[in-house]
Parts: sequence; C-alpha cells; structure tokens
Amino acid sequence: MPLTTEEAFRRYREERTRIQAAAEATEAHLRQRTAAKGITCQISSRAKEVSSFNTKVYRKKYTDPWTQITDKAGVRLVVPHRSLLDPALDVVKESLDIVEVQDDRETPDDEYHLRYPRLHVQAVMVGPLNDPDGVPYQCEIQLRTEAVDLWSRMSHWLLYKPGVTPPPDVSRSLYRLIALVELYDLEVERGVEAMSHHPELARSNLILNLAEQIYRTFTDHPYSRDLSRDILDVLVQTIDDEETYAERLTEFTERHRKRIQQAYADYGPTSDHFLKHGRYMLASQPESLIIFERLAHARFRLKGAWEDQLPHTMLNDMAHIWGIAL
Repeated sequence: MPLTTEEAFRRYREERTRIQAAAEATEAHLRQRTAAKGITCQISSRAKEVSSFNTKVYRKKYTDPWTQITDKAGVRLVVPHRSLLDPALDVVKESLDIVEVQDDRETPDDEYHLRYPRLHVQAVMVGPLNDPDGVPYQCEIQLRTEAVDLWSRMSHWLLYKPGVTPPPDVSRSLYRLIALVELYDLEVERGVEAMSHHPELARSNLILNLAEQIYRTFTDHPYSRDLSRDILDVLVQTIDDEETYAERLTEFTERHRKRIQQAYADYGPTSDHFLKHGRYMLASQPESLIIFERLAHARFRLKGAWEDQLPHTMLNDMAHIWGIAL
C-alpha cells in the first residue's frame, strides 16, 4: 500500500539522518574512485530538506510520494570541462549499482524551452544503511561541467518551477547565458586539447590536480598553489608514468589514511608545530601526499632531484614527519 502524504512525510523526517549518512558515504566513495582514475572534479552530497520533501509532494501531487520522490538524496559531480563527463560517468557506472541513466546531451534542443543538457544517474548508495524494510537507499547523481553548474544554480534561483511562462526579458537573458555556457565549455575544452601538446605542463597539472583532490578529503584549509607548482616541478622528475601514478597515489593514501591524518593533525596548518615555529610548511600543501609516497617508495631518487633546486630543510621536515631517514 502506498504511504499517504502524512505517512511519507513522517517517515522521511525519521529517516533523513540515515539517508544523509548514506549520501556522505557515497560521496566519499566516488571521490576516491574518481581520484584513482585521475579525474579532476568537485563532489558534494545532501539529503533533501524535510520542508522541501513536503513541498515537492504538494507541488507534484504525488499519489505514492515515498516511492515517487527519487531524489531524497542527491550527489553532484562537477567537472571542469565537457570531455571529462564521459570518464566521470564511467566511474559512476563502475562504482555503484545503477538504476537508470538520463542523458540528454545528444537529444536535439527544443528552442522554445530553457534547459541545459541533463546527465543524471539514479543509483543505489553505498554502505550498510538500508531503510527499515531492508531496501537500500538510492540517490540521484547529477553530472555537470562547472559552467553548466553555474548556469543551473542561477536559473534555479530565478525560475525554480514557477508554473508560469517566464517574462520575455528573463527568457532572453537565460537564452543568452545558455549560449555563453556552451561557448565557455567549448573554449575550455579547446584549451585542454592545446595543453596536451605541451606534455611538460599537462603532466604537472594532472598530478597536482590529483593531489589536490585527494588532499581535500583530509582538510579544506587553504594552501598556496604557486608553492605547489614550484614543488611539483621537482616531484614530476621522480615519476615515470603519470597515468598509473594516479592509481598508485590513491592506493597509497587509502592504505596510510590514518597515518596521514595524524601527520596533518600533528604538523598541519592548525598544529602547534606550525603555529609556534612556522616549520613543516609543506604539511599544509596537497603535494605533501606525493612527498610522503615518494619518501616511502623512491626516497633516494626524490633526494637527488630535490638537491640544488629546493631548500633541503623542507624535505628533511617531511622526512621527519613520515619517520624516515634521508
């Protein structure tokens, strides 16, 4: 028997905490999997607000609201440019049990409607949390480029399900913005393609983006990207294959996650060591993950590349944190 509106509302209110926990576990799982594939992206998750659940039931006039509301939890995966959408979609398909994929990218646009190319995946969330009936929770995963995400959030604010035709001046503005979004995505994609013809730059960017993505699973503290680039110029000299290195760094991080977490707590940007003495500066940087991995597996090669290019005290500090002698 379908739940009534009141029953569905009470059930969602009672289970929302569990649904949020499942969404966060799914977010973390996808962050690890995309990092392992070297895909730069931003991933976030949320459980629908209780008030939004109730409003959607009223607005959509659902007859079976508990079943028909499929976005009780949502995960958003945002990539820098369009050519990363398919690799990101492949990771989602490989990582989760898929219920449905809605891909409008190849659907001819209807010139009389305001919309962006939808790429949504309905999937079963990871983790041990099921509903009281033993049914695994599901989530809706939205995959977008950064430009489309910006346009979507802005248009959502202006026109969220208004139920009426937007005024002509609003429609005209949004049509113009859709065109700009497409142009922006095309130019970013063109720039990425051009960058690929300069392997020394593409290589450093790929490895730094990977390190940044994994580092964000430990802390949101700001860091210096300029310093990161200086350090990466040396670190890339010790890495032979950046494509396989993405998986290697991800596996290393997961194997030593507790140890790395403790290292950041003891020597990172909010630690007494840093705040009192200003030492261990690189422990506040994403490239610290690469340094730890290289110290563990290629310390003499790292030391040789570091000499005469960077202050030796920086590497000595990192070796001290990792508990290894140079």
